[in-house]
Amino acid sequence: MGPLSGLRVIDMSRVLAGPWCGQIMADLGCEVIKIERPGRGDDTRGWGPPNLKDAQGKDTGEAGYYLAANRGKKSLTLDIASTDGQEVLRALAKDADILIENYKVGQLAKYGLDFKSLSALNPKLIYCSITGFGQTGPYADRPGYDVMAQGMGGIMSVTGEKDDAPGGGPQRVGIAVSDLFTGVYSAVAICAALEHRHKTGRGQHIDTALLDTTLAVMSNQALNYLVSGEPPGRLGNEHPNVVPYQAFATKDHHVIMAVGNDAQFARFCELAGKPELAKDPRFATNSQRLVNRKIIIPIVAEIMKTKTRAEWMAALEKAGIATGPINSLDQVFEEPQVKARGMKVTLPHPLAGKVDVVGSPMNFSDSKIEYKLAPPTVGQHSDEILKSLGYDAAKIKALREKKVI
Repeated sequence: MGPLSGLRVIDMSRVLAGPWCGQIMADLGCEVIKIERPGRGDDTRGWGPPNLKDAQGKDTGEAGYYLAANRGKKSLTLDIASTDGQEVLRALAKDADILIENYKVGQLAKYGLDFKSLSALNPKLIYCSITGFGQTGPYADRPGYDVMAQGMGGIMSVTGEKDDAPGGGPQRVGIAVSDLFTGVYSAVAICAALEHRHKTGRGQHIDTALLDTTLAVMSNQALNYLVSGEPPGRLGNEHPNVVPYQAFATKDHHVIMAVGNDAQFARFCELAGKPELAKDPRFATNSQRLVNRKIIIPIVAEIMKTKTRAEWMAALEKAGIATGPINSLDQVFEEPQVKARGMKVTLPHPLAGKVDVVGSPMNFSDSKIEYKLAPPTVGQHSDEILKSLGYDAAKIKALREKKVI
């Protein structure tokens, strides 16, 4: 069983940051009930193609984007703008441990579904609000999206080729890192709040924001600025603090070489037949290689072109220097290490028969990550959940006729 088995989560979020948090909680063993709008469901259900196909190649209408962030959950469609819908949500909240939501600041208060209202019903409830800019501050009322957070939080200022290089200029990261990191930080905060509740018996309100998270994960780049007063710029594949540490072209393919310290650089120079480079005062230490980056990188780049990728990888690995290929996703899933770690998981799916999903990176010696359910279809578990709350068939039918569910 998962380490958080026995806990119930109400996931009122949509798109990515909140659902990602909810999926982490499901992997850890929680029962996660996803609240969706009747008929349409989560916005990302329509963010295809690509869509999941069944065994006959028929389109199921389930977008890959949606499938990425919603495994392990049960789907309850619910119109929370209706009195009946609010009644159902409150009934769920009375016995829930955690609620995740990403509505605009104050929007749930008008339905009596905000933290203050629900914690009055259930003082143990941990209520996690995920927004673009947080519950306070001059931007609190603004809508927030990943690309805005990447831009405003500094990621795009350090991502992409150098401004004076071909194709230079700001680039967003190829995945929604602000959303994803906010989901991860939210899950960590929830686990911390669970420990606090264990000590005090009380739940609390968690406030996480895309902009805050983006700045937090700027990590060394943010500290480089705070220490120096100089904003870092875009360096393409180069590392701001370590040289050489980037992709290089070989005779046939690009390869990653990450030289982590001066001893490794000396070993690389021996491999390259250029031991004198490691003794050159301009390159002998990482600090000097940073200062003389524009001199040493072209030299290394020419050396790397003298062998194939396979030749370099074999030699670098033998010398204890980190190296690897630049894989496309089809190649990633064929990596023996990825297979050995069980990073592709196949789950039964009600429309397609089965669906492949990416596994969790968390591993425990005693507890187990739980892959219980495929990402649910819209309202797949509505009747089951309502029956568990004491609703009989007649009342469920009435709610359906009124389009509450």
